Amino acid sequence: MGISRGWRRLLFFLPLILIPLLLSDDKSSAMVTVGNTSYTKAGRSMAILNVFINFVQVSMPRSNIIILSDPASELPIHRNNVSVLPIEGDYSRGRLMLQRIKSYIAFLETRYKEHSKTNNHSNHYIFTDSDVAVVDDLGYIFHHYPNFHLAVTFRNNKDQPLNSGFIAVRGTPDGILKAKRFLQEVLEVYSSKYMKASRMLGDQLALAWVVKSHPSFDAKRFTRPEAFLHEIHGALVLFLPCAVYNWTPPEGAGQFHGMPLDVKVVHFKGSRKRLMLESWNNFNSSSSDFSDMLCLVLKSGRTKYDF
Repeated sequence: MGISRGWRRLLFFLPLILIPLLLSDDKSSAMVTVGNTSYTKAGRSMAILNVFINFVQVSMPRSNIIILSDPASELPIHRNNVSVLPIEGDYSRGRLMLQRIKSYIAFLETRYKEHSKTNNHSNHYIFTDSDVAVVDDLGYIFHHYPNFHLAVTFRNNKDQPLNSGFIAVRGTPDGILKAKRFLQEVLEVYSSKYMKASRMLGDQLALAWVVKSHPSFDAKRFTRPEAFLHEIHGALVLFLPCAVYNWTPPEGAGQFHGMPLDVKVVHFKGSRKRLMLESWNNFNSSSSDFSDMLCLVLKSGRTKYDF
């Protein structure tokens, strides 16, 4: 299903603001080869970003991409419908995930103020990591589920049921405001309870705490891979199964048990990033059918990637 006119922007935060640090790192000269191309650490980070853009522009050609980044970073991105939005903050390694939540809030605050001044028709927003392949039109979410303010993805994991690598926000004034307030709740919990986990997992732990601590919420719903809606602190939150909207290929021999047939977003976490580049190369050189790319991902279950 296509996205209706005026609702067409895809936004993602990109944790590549460490590129200047990588360029000054002695280890940055280590090369990794994928296909016929060799990459430095900084080079492969930029390659991941460009492949992310490629997938979005094939799946959702009417979308715009905004990169929320450190003002000190100079990202060499010159692509149609792609822009960089600097946001002040602490982008050190230990505070990166904390800053990501702050950047989301700052962005939504700016958009809400613009609505108050102009009342113009706006766009929906999707915050996502850069190591994902969007393989279907995500505008479907906003049409099929018309009542939510923000959406997050969940999995059947007792300690970390929610993944922060995909957050959708309805681009109405009410949606933006409710999403901003919800994320502010997450930020407060993050800052007060999970700063020791701030480098990697603090945002996901805080997100889970905000949701699971709500008196009327039943955490057993995370065990069933079905989308559901629940009000959390005044925000209507849509919970989408990771199996469709944030699916990650397992690593290593014996761990692979197939792929959801209706997957819309493939998340190449950690060492799977090499597979992300290989998937795009395979898609780009074949019949331009996502099924070809997904077949490569299926075959990857026997291999551990080390990108």
